[in-house]
Amino acid sequence: MIFRSRFPDVEIPEVSLAEFVIGHAAEFGDRPALIDGPSGRIVTYAALAGTVRALAAGLAQRGFGKGDVFAVYSPNLPEYAAVLHAVAMLGGITTTVNPLYTARELGEQLADAGASFLITVPPLLERAREASRHAGLKEVFVFGEAKEATSFASLLKRGDSVPKVSIAPRTDVVVMPYSSGTTGLPKGVMLTHHNLVANICQTEPLFPTEIERVIAVLPFYHIYGLTVLLNISLHRGDTVITMPRFDLEQFLQLLQQHGVTRAYLVPPIVLALAKHPLVEKYNLGALRSINSGAAPLGGNVEQACGDRLNCFVAQGYGLTETSPVVSTTPIDPAVRRAGSAGLLIPNTECKVVDPASGAELEANQQGEVCVRGPQVMKGYLNQPAATSAMLEPEGWLHTGDIGMVDQDGYLFIVDRLKELIKYKAFQVAPAELESLLLKHPAVADAAVIPHPDAEAGEVPKAFVVMKGQASPDELMAFVNEQVAPFKKIRLLEVVDQIPKSPAGKILRRTLIERERSHAGA
Repeated sequence: MIFRSRFPDVEIPEVSLAEFVIGHAAEFGDRPALIDGPSGRIVTYAALAGTVRALAAGLAQRGFGKGDVFAVYSPNLPEYAAVLHAVAMLGGITTTVNPLYTARELGEQLADAGASFLITVPPLLERAREASRHAGLKEVFVFGEAKEATSFASLLKRGDSVPKVSIAPRTDVVVMPYSSGTTGLPKGVMLTHHNLVANICQTEPLFPTEIERVIAVLPFYHIYGLTVLLNISLHRGDTVITMPRFDLEQFLQLLQQHGVTRAYLVPPIVLALAKHPLVEKYNLGALRSINSGAAPLGGNVEQACGDRLNCFVAQGYGLTETSPVVSTTPIDPAVRRAGSAGLLIPNTECKVVDPASGAELEANQQGEVCVRGPQVMKGYLNQPAATSAMLEPEGWLHTGDIGMVDQDGYLFIVDRLKELIKYKAFQVAPAELESLLLKHPAVADAAVIPHPDAEAGEVPKAFVVMKGQASPDELMAFVNEQVAPFKKIRLLEVVDQIPKSPAGKILRRTLIERERSHAGA
């Protein structure tokens, strides 16, 4: 059975991302587009439009052009938007990088993406330089000022000398975040201008018409932050208050100070708003709605947060590979269904299939969720096998998530078929951690699975077969010093063997089921 959106299809213009999001920014004039939360610095829409053109001219003068890849290795800053759209205006591709990445992780992404330029912040500059030497970048830029680094300000070439670039919205890639898909190591997700413009158009009918004040605590390097917080908000003319990292007290201060009306969050932050005593010290009366995404949120937490703050709290669902929004809940208490991921957005279809047979299931039957729509990615960069495994010729994308659609069209996500670990909504690929463990001389074999955790949702747990002497703490330290904090192995168990299929594939599901049975014992 194919489930279709309850909402009418919307028209999607054949335009570039920069034209669609920034093309009318000057019309908003002195309205604040972005506010740097810690400093209070304001960037108006008129200033943003001017900066995008000036930066595009400056990058073009340095030889950056259509098809080139520009890496952004930075926490949230107002200038993030200018870089994204200047690159897009030139027909380039932005690859967004987690600022927590080590030099090794950064270098691997830069090399895989084929990046030619990178911009970062002064505290990350040395790490960026180390990675760039291995990846062969042409130049590293920096927001602000740093010794022996080209500053962002110096790139702003005044005037309108931006080269005319012909962009094919349906085929030209504009953004390339990295995702592990349903399995394996991170891969470049090729999202076209049309993918992102489509997702903005698809969500537009579900938003209130009035201008919002939005808190941007979720990172822009993640597709949730990039599309929903940055592009959708700027297209609408909202004001976005940026935060470089999550700090509960500062987050609450900014909500109060700026009268934030709309917050896009992840389950751990929603839980804090529902439970933490610090919340009582702040007036959050302006907050009308919260949307939670990136991981399932329990209906009881959703309700508790809404009751405590007297605001609308609901969920949405999406993937990097879907630009990301697949479903969401309109801001209407009569439409909300607690615990669900909401309704399919316009122009979107869904089917639920039996993971073993591929047979299509009916309403209220659980299976793998597959989606189809104009927001579905072009494919993975240089990964035809992974692309074909994820994306059917008819356009159906296998999400790797187990869920169901009820008789009223509400999507529920209940489990994961895919092997990824979700640590506080961050993706952790078991294969990456296993590869690092196997580099230790004392390890003969290894497997990593998600282990339930009350605060983080899941944490990585390793199982290792030893061939030498090393303690669990030594092995965890060996891996953890090479990865970003959210990827750290938190638990490690020594075993006699790793369960594998006859073809040698790790049977992680066997280990996961064993863990669940022990937890329930």
